[in-house]
Amino acid sequence: MKHALYPKLLGSYLLFAVLSLFLLSTFTQSIAENYIEKNEAKKLYRESTIMASGLREDFSGSQSPLFDMQEEYEIIAGYLGAEIWIIDSQKNQLIDSSDSLVLDMAVLHEPKRIEDFNVADFGSTYYQVGTFYGLFENDTLTVYAPITVDYKVRGYVLIHKPMSSVLASADSIVNIVFASASVIFFCSLIVLLAFTVFVYRPIRKITHAADNYAKGDFKEKINIQSNDEIGYIAKTMDYMATELDTLEDEQKKFISNISHDFRSPLTSIKGYVEAMMDGTIPVEMQEKYLNIILFETERLNKLTQSILDLNHFRGQGMLLDISEFDINSMIRTTTQTFEGTCSKKELSFDLMLTAEQLFVKGDMGKIQQVLYNLIDNATKFSHNNSVITIDTTVKNGKVLISVKDTGIGIPSGSIKKIWERFYKTDQSRGKDKKGTGLGLAIVKEIIQAHNENINVISTEGVGTEFIFTLPLSEKEL
Repeated sequence: MKHALYPKLLGSYLLFAVLSLFLLSTFTQSIAENYIEKNEAKKLYRESTIMASGLREDFSGSQSPLFDMQEEYEIIAGYLGAEIWIIDSQKNQLIDSSDSLVLDMAVLHEPKRIEDFNVADFGSTYYQVGTFYGLFENDTLTVYAPITVDYKVRGYVLIHKPMSSVLASADSIVNIVFASASVIFFCSLIVLLAFTVFVYRPIRKITHAADNYAKGDFKEKINIQSNDEIGYIAKTMDYMATELDTLEDEQKKFISNISHDFRSPLTSIKGYVEAMMDGTIPVEMQEKYLNIILFETERLNKLTQSILDLNHFRGQGMLLDISEFDINSMIRTTTQTFEGTCSKKELSFDLMLTAEQLFVKGDMGKIQQVLYNLIDNATKFSHNNSVITIDTTVKNGKVLISVKDTGIGIPSGSIKKIWERFYKTDQSRGKDKKGTGLGLAIVKEIIQAHNENINVISTEGVGTEFIFTLPLSEKEL
């Protein structure tokens, strides 16, 4: 058998790890950078609008304002880790937080101009990333906020922050993500190892055992002690193997028994017929041996019919013709058919029946078969000049029918086996020449088909009692 489950599982885990690392390295960095960039731009924009609001009064005159706030902007810029520029509407740079000379130049000389500055270059956003018209060597995040007075733009607050410092926090986030992913992969590896120990290995044991069972070897046991579904499957398969092994032994025993029961009468018939044909048995004695042949033929016929009945009961289910009938009357009628046997062994029946009539519900023909088999067994194994007791009792809506003898009894080791096909307590098979070993098996099938119970109480050397139940008729309730 090809073992492909674990390689598939391991391959899936490795594929998951590789794809996860690829996706993290490909998209996480970009997503983190975009998030940090937008978040930082939003924060800087909020600061720039606050500054622009505070500068409205300074820009309300007709002349470009001169400020003595350089130091204050340097402090704010240091806090933000950025540069702050103040530009008027003519693109003149009035304040640069990183260069205090800009203010002096604006006072004493012509202010520095940002010729290429154009708000339209920002498009529909309030920030951009780049070198800001080549004024910075490295990429810079630039945010602007207009300074408006009477609905007119008089200047701008620009905040520049190097992208290297902005993306530094993105790298930290990526490192955290990769560290978390490493922990997850390690934990998933532990889960994989746990799966191997607690799931895959038990499944392998079950698979190996099932393979042996398929080959007919039911001796192997699955040593799994867990109390989960896998443990339940293992215990169920162990039980199944035990039952199949027992069934195989029973099949061998069944073949042996049926072969014995067929071989004995066939051997007798063959021997007597050959003896009559070759003249060993004279003509005047042939009638005697023909009767023996007839007896053996009837025995074979009974054995064959019993096997067919029992297989029909178990294979297709038993069809019952349920009716209400007098069980006491049936008992009286059935016992009368044993007058000949009882006369030979000087047996008598003691009928302890409840009332003159006692109606029950069941299949009349099959219940009569049950009674016949039980009484037949009682007459076979009773001692000469003994009594067979049959009684009926009503209890809790049920009728209990008991057939009791004072015969040889059943050995304690055979009590549970008497319901098996072809089982005979006399293992030499000498005492019960007529028996097929199927009577009690048929009895149990019939009673179980009625959803009722049958039990046996027996002591070796003392006697045996069979008790079965039937539902009481509604007219008796």
